[in-house]
Parts: sequence; C-alpha cells; structure tokens
Amino acid sequence: MIVRGEGAYLVDQLGKRYLDGNSSIWTNIHGHGHPAIISAIQGQAATLAHSSALGFGNEPAAELAAALVGCFPKETLTKVFYTDDGSTAIECALRLALQYWEMEGQPERASFAAFDSAYHGDTMGAAALGGIATFHKRVSKLGVPVCHVKDLTHLIGLPPEEVSKLAAVVIEPLIQGAAGMRLWPKGMLSELRAWCDQHGVFLILDEVMTGFGRTGKMFACQHEEVIPDFIALAKGLTGGTLPLAATLTTQRVFDAFLSRPGEDRTFYYGHSYCGNPLGCTAALASLQIFEEEAVLAKLANKMEVLGSLLREWQNADRRLRDVRQCGFIAGIDIGDPSGAAFPSGDKIGAQVCLAARAHGLLTRPVNDTLVLMLPLCADLDDIRLAVAALQAGLRDVVPVE
Repeated sequence: MIVRGEGAYLVDQLGKRYLDGNSSIWTNIHGHGHPAIISAIQGQAATLAHSSALGFGNEPAAELAAALVGCFPKETLTKVFYTDDGSTAIECALRLALQYWEMEGQPERASFAAFDSAYHGDTMGAAALGGIATFHKRVSKLGVPVCHVKDLTHLIGLPPEEVSKLAAVVIEPLIQGAAGMRLWPKGMLSELRAWCDQHGVFLILDEVMTGFGRTGKMFACQHEEVIPDFIALAKGLTGGTLPLAATLTTQRVFDAFLSRPGEDRTFYYGHSYCGNPLGCTAALASLQIFEEEAVLAKLANKMEVLGSLLREWQNADRRLRDVRQCGFIAGIDIGDPSGAAFPSGDKIGAQVCLAARAHGLLTRPVNDTLVLMLPLCADLDDIRLAVAALQAGLRDVVPVE
C-alpha cells in the first residue's frame, strides 16, 4: 500500500521508500508533491473545483487550451477538446475523424489503420486499434473497423481501394510503449506524414505516453518536425496529479463542425469532468515548471548518463538480449544467459521487478522487458540507483554461475 509520495520516491505503509521507476504508470513528471502544483490545486479548489463544460467555460480550461496550442507552430493545432484519460482522448480523435468525413460527403472513409503491437487504450474504439491480443482480443471486433499493418512498408503496400476507405492512421510516435518499448526507425514518422498527405488521410498521434518531455523534447513529434491532424495528450498532462486529457486538432477540422442554418454538425461527445478547473490548473502549473525549472535543458545530461549505464550493463551481462532507449525511456529485454528467451509462463520479468523492490525500486515489466521510466525530476544518483536495483533484481532471480 502506497501512502505518500516525496519527489521521485514513493513510501509504503511500513515507511519503506522506493524510487518510482515507472513514474506511477508513466504519469508523474516533476515528482510527487511538487509544491507549485499542490499550491495551484489548493488555490483553485477553494475558488471553483468543478463546473460543467456543457454550455459553460472556465478560466483554467481556456488558459490551458491556449498554452497547449502555444506549444505548436502558429496556425497548426489550434483547437482543444478535453476528456478524461488517454483512451478517451484517442476515442475523441476517432469520432471527430469519422464525423468529419461523413459531413464532408465521404462516408466511405470509415476505417482506420493502426500498427501491430500497438496500444491506444481500453475504450471500445481505442481497443479496436490495439494490436496486443492480451488486452483486446475479447472486444477488438466490436469497435471501429481497423486495418492492422506491420510497418510503413506494409501500409504503403495496401491496395488503393483499402486506402480510399481510411479515415486516419493512428500511431505512437517514435516508440511503442505497451509493445515493450519498441522503437520506430528514424525518419519513419515524417515519411508517414508525407504518405498521409499524399492520400488525404488524417494522421492521429498518440502522445499519451511520449508527451511532456519523456523523449527529450516536449512532444515526440517535434523530433521530426511533424504536425499531425490530431494529437492525444494525457498521463503527464497534469504532472501526474489528476486525471485530464486533451485532443488537439486543426482549424480545418473545427470548421467542418460549424453548422449552417438547418444543419446539425454538433460533436455530441463529452464527459462530466471534461475541462475541469482542478485538472486544468494542475496542468498549467506543470507547464510553468517546465519553463521555470528548465526541465528539458536539464534532461539532456540525465539521458546521457542513463544511456551510458545501460550500455555498460549490456556489454557486461549476457542475460540482456537487447536494450532500447528513447530519451528518458528505457526497455531492457532479458533472457537466459545462453541468449534464449525465457518461457513466457515463467514471468521472469515480473519476478525481477518484484525482486528490485528489495533494492529500492518500483517498476513494472512488459513481459520480459524491464521498463524504466523515471520522473523527469530524478537526479543522477536516482538514475544510478534505478539501474543498480534492476541489476540486483535480475541477479536475485537469474543468477549467473
């Protein structure tokens, strides 16, 4: 039972401290209990905790929308729709895309392309996009029509009649999270943007995990200067303090929903706590911390140290089958000292993460991929502790003679 958070650390009911090695399921950015975020939430709670977004606005939601739009070049992503979490942010993008094409006289554009091993959430539409059977096999056929492709080459090779039915392509840019921290080839994202433009297909970026500094830039798409038609943001949006999500889109998409006399083009979608003042206030405080504490500038050295430690470990330990790093995100594939994969039923990755607790680290694996995703506030000693704890946990579970 976790009872308290202190910076990059969590404390259990027995008083034992652990480094938060997966940022509380990839959400925490600036550490637990950051005073600027806590103070902002407390001040807002005393003024207005919640007000419906149905027919009303609130100041924090408007200010946050302007701040998010300001993260991108002018006149690109100019409109914001709030939801609750990453899954609903993706769901929102799917429904916006479908309704857009229907209203524009192309109702045949009613399917989506997604990639093998993708994970985009657990609501019905988002689940249909998923390429991991463990999460989605029981419901994937009940959502939107989806064509799953292995990679960009496979997408490019789709028959023209199938391409003509696509509303959008959905992808996690640079790295697939739940797939085991799998990296996309450099340049793939910009090539995908060009292909979507060529065929008039929307591009939806799922930056639920990669957003807010995880890759070394504020958003992963900025590494290749790609602007999508929709971008889904959640997890780190509030610094990991409150549930909030946002789907950003373009003026072109927004304008299609403006009703003329006698028409009804309204987007009938929304949740009770959409754009809630508390979450929006926390998100504004988080964005301010990025600026005031030069978070991204300080991150460069941390990423370098993490990479150096991982390379050193990989070179010295034949139980590491592969190590992948994207910014401050790492995936470490473990296997038998002979180089073979462990039997899946043995759940060695889970055992190693459990063993790492005794060495001061909390994290979760993806099968036999050890995942390390520290809060951005973690210092160099924290990074060394995290890698050492994983090494010790692996040694406890899979000793080398």
